[in-house]
Amino acid sequence: MMQKGLMLVAAAMFAAFLTSAVASRADTISYADAVTALAKECGADIKKHCKGVNLGGGEIESCLEQNGAKVSPTCTSTLSGVVASIRERQEAQMAYSKVCQHDMSQFCNGVVGDGNILSCLIETSRVDGRKCDQAITDAGWR
Repeated sequence: MMQKGLMLVAAAMFAAFLTSAVASRADTISYADAVTALAKECGADIKKHCKGVNLGGGEIESCLEQNGAKVSPTCTSTLSGVVASIRERQEAQMAYSKVCQHDMSQFCNGVVGDGNILSCLIETSRVDGRKCDQAITDAGWR
């Protein structure tokens, strides 16, 4: 039951990050792996220092940052890495259509709908654009 609550706390933290953007390019972490890492490495700190804090709106992240001197170094490091990776993933998701524009027009011309275009790019073996391929991977779609 406690782990389920921690998973909810970690999941709510990501809801706050969905509107933020930072420079991209890196290996990104899946949302499920991010929640698992935060629950494992920050669960005790959240329970101890952020008890009763609202799950939404980035309040858990703010609470952990405000209590930085009391939060375990492992949690601080994990939180920083997870937040950076999730932001990179979100940036890649927002940028992929621009990065992949050439491949879209060359290999998926006439395909309608963002999801169908993405499927076309992922499924075609003809896409050789390394930047496009990397953007799709960083976005977590491959």
